[in-house]
Amino acid sequence: MTAPEPQQRVIEQRGLYFDELEEGVVYAHRPGRTVTETDNVLFTTMTMNTQALHLDAAWSATQPFGQRLVNSMFTLATLVGQSVPQLTQGTIIAQLGLESVTFPHPLYHGDTLYTETVVTGKRASESRPGQGIVTMQHTGRNQHGDVVALATRKCLMWMKDAHRASAAAAGKTD
Repeated sequence: MTAPEPQQRVIEQRGLYFDELEEGVVYAHRPGRTVTETDNVLFTTMTMNTQALHLDAAWSATQPFGQRLVNSMFTLATLVGQSVPQLTQGTIIAQLGLESVTFPHPLYHGDTLYTETVVTGKRASESRPGQGIVTMQHTGRNQHGDVVALATRKCLMWMKDAHRASAAAAGKTD
């Protein structure tokens, strides 16, 4: 008979808690995401956005940018999504809203999107003890460093001790 193996320590990837987020710090989200024609066409048709600028190569060639553009909603979704593993995975309670979204330069098929986030503000919630509101500025750049998207986002985040207490009360452990 062999002795039982000691319980192995498990570390689960998570975002940062309200208490761990620092204002003014640049959080660089890597790897980048190279956007393909398939990504753009699937997202565009799946969301029923039949804008010819995303789908019609011949027509788009006659327009000011001379080629199809990546759907800006795909760009926005990827911009936010790239921040999730590092900042909000398992630590966000709710996305409260996007206050400002701009697309100063187009993203094209074959471009790689790199996202950075700066926490521009945070405060404890007045109505929800153990939770806080975080304002983030997401910036997306292509492989040349051109800013292709900017978004200001507010999230309701757990404070570390409150989340652990909530999970313990629900019978869950880290």
